[in-house]
Amino acid sequence: MSQPPDPHGAGEGAAQPPPGQAYPQQPPAYPQRQPPFVGNEPPTQQAPQYRQPPPYGQEPPTYQQPQSGQQQPYGQDQQQPYGQDQQQPYGQDQQQPYGQDQQQPYGQDQQGFPQAPPVPAGYGYGQYGGEVVPQGLYRDERSGVLMPQGTVLASPGRRIGAFFLAIPLLIVTLVIGYLIWGLFAWAKGTTPALQVLGMRCWRPEDNRVPGFWWMALREVAGRILEGILSIITLLTSFILMLAREDRKTLHDLIAGTVVLYDPNKVLPR
Repeated sequence: MSQPPDPHGAGEGAAQPPPGQAYPQQPPAYPQRQPPFVGNEPPTQQAPQYRQPPPYGQEPPTYQQPQSGQQQPYGQDQQQPYGQDQQQPYGQDQQQPYGQDQQQPYGQDQQGFPQAPPVPAGYGYGQYGGEVVPQGLYRDERSGVLMPQGTVLASPGRRIGAFFLAIPLLIVTLVIGYLIWGLFAWAKGTTPALQVLGMRCWRPEDNRVPGFWWMALREVAGRILEGILSIITLLTSFILMLAREDRKTLHDLIAGTVVLYDPNKVLPR
């Protein structure tokens, strides 16, 4: 029994196509059935959906950024082009994320805190209570006397020691030597007894060491005043030195002087 001719042109009995017509093509290959999966079938995973490229010759769609004041559609994030950083417009400050403290620009006071009171005039180095103090001087807080740095007011004990030291010096120098010594010492703003104990006179009104004539007024007129009533005036002068903050005696009040202790010899000679 003869087999029917193969319509696809295979075999001997293949049907010949009519003249002028091409032979039929090979039949399409049918997909093979895969064997069923034994056991629990694995979950099917969907292949990720990728954006289809635009047709050849057409440019990809461009995404416009929302203009100023236009809100972004809810649920959609603005995509940043790959490889490009988002630039901040020049002259505009970047908004601070919620929950973070905003940094205060340098040189501006932070809001919420009161400003410091202004610095009073005359405050600073070399100044005392708004008063400009000359360089190299300072004002004693207790007595208020303006005096050179490195000196202090002579203590009452040192002043009393100078008073009693003058007696043996008069005896040793036979009085005449003490007087000649005193004339040279007055030109330096001191006396023989004060000079031995490292003390010198100072005039706060002039901010300088008193000269010869100021010391002559102190030692001559002042001593005469103290010796008028003898013990009474001497005792009064002693009480004044103990009671006053600047430790002035009667002869100091007459010449306008104070006695300073100058251990480092900073006073000009």
